Amino acid sequence: MIYPKFPKPGDTLGICAPSAGVGEKIESFDLSVETLRNAGYDIAETKNVRSCGYPSSPAGIRGAEFNECFERDDISAVVCASGGDFCIEMLPYINQKSVRDNLKWFVGYSDPTSIEMLLTTKLDIATIYGVNAGAWDWRPLHEYQKVALSILGGDIPVQHSYERYSASGYNEETGAYEMDGEVKWELFMPRPSSYSDNLSSSDDFKSVYTLACDYELNVSGRLIGGCIDVINEVIGTPFEALEGFCARYADDGIIWFFDNYELNPMQLQYAIRKMQLKGLFNNARAVIFGRTFIPREATDRDYLEKLGRVLADNSVPLIWNADIGHTKPSFTIINGAIGHLSYRNGAASLKMELR
Repeated sequence: MIYPKFPKPGDTLGICAPSAGVGEKIESFDLSVETLRNAGYDIAETKNVRSCGYPSSPAGIRGAEFNECFERDDISAVVCASGGDFCIEMLPYINQKSVRDNLKWFVGYSDPTSIEMLLTTKLDIATIYGVNAGAWDWRPLHEYQKVALSILGGDIPVQHSYERYSASGYNEETGAYEMDGEVKWELFMPRPSSYSDNLSSSDDFKSVYTLACDYELNVSGRLIGGCIDVINEVIGTPFEALEGFCARYADDGIIWFFDNYELNPMQLQYAIRKMQLKGLFNNARAVIFGRTFIPREATDRDYLEKLGRVLADNSVPLIWNADIGHTKPSFTIINGAIGHLSYRNGAASLKMELR
């Protein structure tokens, strides 16, 4: 695994908009840029970062601006302005040779997952998942934002599950995200000799998995993941090499982490089944799911029943409702790093090692 050099105070962060621009959120984006400047970084924005367009510009232009950030000698790391829906359109325009020849950290989350799959699984370059350039707009900063800023600079602390999360989201009246939900990671351990052909109905999840509240789990493996909505779309294109990644690092084991934006239970089952049929969970040490951002009418039970039908085939520990993804606070995770995951009694910690 190739780890780029971390930026340091005085270096320049290049911000580009490979999907959406930030034209509708200029005020909050400027607060985040202020945080980055206060941390000692200079900022270089590509032309379409502040675009109101959705996407920010045509795919070829977005690709050219992405390449520009990697090719400029004065830029030390590349950060996505925002998420969106259109990163996959610009993947053919990425100059992979420029990325290899000008090693830099790429930072993004949500739609930019597709870029991270290209860089990490195909080019073997580690990437940072969990924040975009507009992530540091809270006042005061939350601990998870401080951790993300620390990781961006190369100081990688052990991350611990939080006590509360924002279940209701942004409160317009208070101007803040309300931490009104209790954080509780749930570990499900496969029962001995449990296989999906034991499942005769949707009520049989407990026949293959058991909720292991008191179980202590300690696993290590190569970290890979991101927004499952996006991973599902990019699999099978020329811009991912997940099978090769899993084969290269089979001896390390794999820890998968998934951020589900809005896939419903059946869609998530199909996405994970497609990955399972490709053998991507054969060496999995754990599979971690964050809280679903838009579950609509679906319950946790609905999701777990569908996932049990797939993951029981691999007898892999399943963690649900982790601090990963679009609900905040969330972990910042280095795709490609070795992760050391510990779990006990609804709480967890993640240590990352760059080797």
